[in-house]
Order: sequence, then structure tokens, then C-alpha cells
Amino acid sequence: MEPAPDWSAPWFAPLAGSGGAVARALAGGAPMPRALAAGGPCPVRFVPQADLPAGVAYEQFIFDTGTVPTRENLHDFFNGLCWLRFPLTKQRLNRLQATQIAADGVREVRGPVRDALTLFDENAALLQAPDPLWEALVAHDWQRLFVTLRPLWAQARLVLFGHALLEKLVQPYKSITAHVLREPVPTSLGGGDLAAWDAWLCERLSAPMLAAKPFTPLPVLGVPGWWAANEVPAFYADAAVFRPPRSVTGA
Repeated sequence: MEPAPDWSAPWFAPLAGSGGAVARALAGGAPMPRALAAGGPCPVRFVPQADLPAGVAYEQFIFDTGTVPTRENLHDFFNGLCWLRFPLTKQRLNRLQATQIAADGVREVRGPVRDALTLFDENAALLQAPDPLWEALVAHDWQRLFVTLRPLWAQARLVLFGHALLEKLVQPYKSITAHVLREPVPTSLGGGDLAAWDAWLCERLSAPMLAAKPFTPLPVLGVPGWWAANEVPAFYADAAVFRPPRSVTGA
């Protein structure tokens, strides 16, 4: 598996324990499904991609069999790690996908709920932060969010959920953007207790909620402490990355 994740990077911190164990198993020659089993307990079993029958929807197969077809690549590596770290939420997303497939079948064009489920699964992030940071984020007021209110980030925690988002960050670049769930993680949940975050998130997600696309964009390498270049305020002046609200641009 190349390139290898840098487990010292802040965005990989929540996955570093299980990720390191899986990476070591891979380095020892284990295929991806068996290596993921080394990452800890999981409510599903990882199997080779060849186990997915032709013509069967991936999400439906997981729901029916409790097994996850897995390829030998970084994308499925991070998907497996997300199953290990957020098992309740991943099961919830899979149930919602299966419910939509049962209602509508597998269409060439996904409906709004399946679109939102896929977007969440691939690119979502969770934020626990003081109210002023949330207000600036939703307003796309990047200078206030990252420069004026910079000291408040010491009270915040951003956790990346989407496995495609994590895959991109193996080779980070400035414009990588997460879809942050526009529902703050309660401060009553400890910042380091991701099992509690998982349980909370699982209860919050529903088809109507996700169909409303409750997300706001966040260029993740703007987070203080995540990227050395953002120590200079001019980093945030790049309007191609830190875009103003659409109502301002007229887009």
C-alpha cells in the first residue's frame, strides 16, 4: 500500500492506533481484509472484493451478509478504519442505504437521500467548538474563523469521518475540503471519547436530516495546528480555497 499514511499528522490521530496495527499487518504480507481484522473488534467482517456478486449493490450486500467487500487500496483501507472507529454510525448509514434501495431499487441516478448518505460517508467531518467558531464557519468568514478567533481553536476538536477525505490527506494539499455536519458535537461529550461521539452521531442521522444536506464546507488545512503554512494570515487570502458565501459572489 503506497504511499503510507503519516500517523503523526493531526488529522489521522483518531485512527492512529488501529491504523498502525492494520498497516503493520499489511507490511507483514496480510491481504487487506485480514489486516483490517488486526485493527480491533468490528460488527462486520471484511472480505475480498471478489466476494461481491456481479449485479448486487455494494451497500445491500453489506446489509444482507454483514461483510464488507474490500479492495487492496488506500480508499478501502480508510473505509475499514472508519468501520473500526465509528461502528455504530457506519451500521446506521448502511441501514439507511439498504432502506432506500428497498424502496426505490438501484437506479442509475441516486436520489437525494442516497446522494447525501454517500457524501457523508465519503467526506464528512464532525466539529466540537465554541459558538463563535460555528458562527464564523457557517458564515464562511474565514478571516474571523481562523485569524481573529484563532485562540478559540484550543477549545475545539475536528474529527474527520469520510474515508475519501482521509485518503486525500495521505498526500495533503491546500484545497482539501470537508463537509462538516452542521450540528455541533455536544460539549458534554468528551473531546477524546469517540465512542460517545459515535453513539451520538448514530442517533442523530436520519434520511430526512441527510436529504436536507446539513453540511458546511471547511478547508481542513486551515485548522490551526494542522498545517505549518497557515501560521501566516495571508494563507487564508486565497479565495479559490477560502471561498466567500455564494450570496456574496452572486454564484
